[in-house]
Amino acid sequence: QVQLVESGGGLVQPGGSLRLSCAASGSIFSSYAMGWYRQAPGKQRELVASITTGVRSNYPESVKGRFTISRDNAKNIVYLQMNTLKPEDTAVYYCNAGGTYRGNYYYPGDYWGQGTQVTVSS
Repeated sequence: QVQLVESGGGLVQPGGSLRLSCAASGSIFSSYAMGWYRQAPGKQRELVASITTGVRSNYPESVKGRFTISRDNAKNIVYLQMNTLKPEDTAVYYCNAGGTYRGNYYYPGDYWGQGTQVTVSS
């Protein structure tokens, strides 16, 4: 069983930056691939970043070059650094654990955090 708690969301102006954190309970965090998803009002939840148990990461074109996922296995935390934010990045961001890869695509596992709101607006 893994519990995930996201933090770091908030209101930021276009062009600004935020760093989200996802703290995970459990001693086997390092064995889980991790992903960050987001869901905007009226839209489906979408994957924005994933990272293997190592350091290999993947991103959709919509955030590539602006978002960076990283993990600290000693602290059981996965981060999402978001730069050059746009109004269309506004969403609730969710952390996911335990997913699987098919090729480079991350399919979510069973563990989700409660989400953290990110609002990009002037």
